[in-house]
Order: sequence, then structure tokens, then C-alpha cells
Amino acid sequence: MDVSPAGADEIDVFDRRIIAVLQTEGRLAVTELAKRVGLSKTPCQVRLKRLTDRGIIRGFRAVVDPARLGQGHVAFTEVKLSDTREAALEAFRRGVLAIPEVEECHMIASHFDYLLKIRTADIRSYRAVLGERISSLPHVSSTSTYVVMETVRES
Repeated sequence: MDVSPAGADEIDVFDRRIIAVLQTEGRLAVTELAKRVGLSKTPCQVRLKRLTDRGIIRGFRAVVDPARLGQGHVAFTEVKLSDTREAALEAFRRGVLAIPEVEECHMIASHFDYLLKIRTADIRSYRAVLGERISSLPHVSSTSTYVVMETVRES
């Protein structure tokens, strides 16, 4: 859910504090969260539920080290489509969602149409994903790959 400028006005200083704390420490108990943001437990719970229900807080997750799970290779792939009408874009988006190695997919205003972040075990695995899955997605006319040599910062 996108927050419109009007919706942003409904987020006050306590909501922003809750969000800031949870972005770094998502496993806090509500009582500790309430203490840190300067509220009692019940109002903090109500705000947390409202932020979640509105889609401002989209969920909680474990942050893992992909390299330790055998997924240390990252490549960014530019994808140019042969057709950019809405039906073609939707077909491409559906296809991308079926490829688990695609960690991120962004439509870009550039000389190409989409930028994909792809995570695999190694370059050989990446080559297979690119050749067998991405290149065969609907309306893909060309791709260009940038292999990550070092990650300085990653969410």
C-alpha cells in the first residue's frame, strides 16, 4: 500500500519512532517497544496494528547471510523488452515472480526496461538462470549483466 501525502500526515512522531525502532530491532516485545518510544503498552499495540493493517509495516523477517547459505553470487541484469504494452509488461512481471533467484525486479526509466537483482550460488548457476529462465521470459529481447565484486551495503 502506497502512502499518499495525505496518508503521511496521519503518521505522527510516535508512529515514526515505532517504525524507526522496528527497522533495526524487529524482534522487540511490545512492552520494550512501548518503553523505547515513550508510550504505554496498549497504545503502542494499537499503533503497531494500525501501521501493519495500513501496509506501512509490511512484515517482519529474519535477515540471513546469503553467502553462508551458498547463495553468495550477485548479479544485476538489465532487461530490454520487445514490447512494452501493458499486456506484455504483465506477462513479464508474472514470469519474473516465478523465478526464485530474482531477489528484486524494478521497472526503470532508461534505455532498458527492467533491472533485476539475481542471487545464485556461483557464475555457472547464474548463467543457467539467465539462459534458461530469464532469457525465455515473455518479450525479452536482450539482457546485459553486471556481476557484483564486493557488497559495501545491503539491506
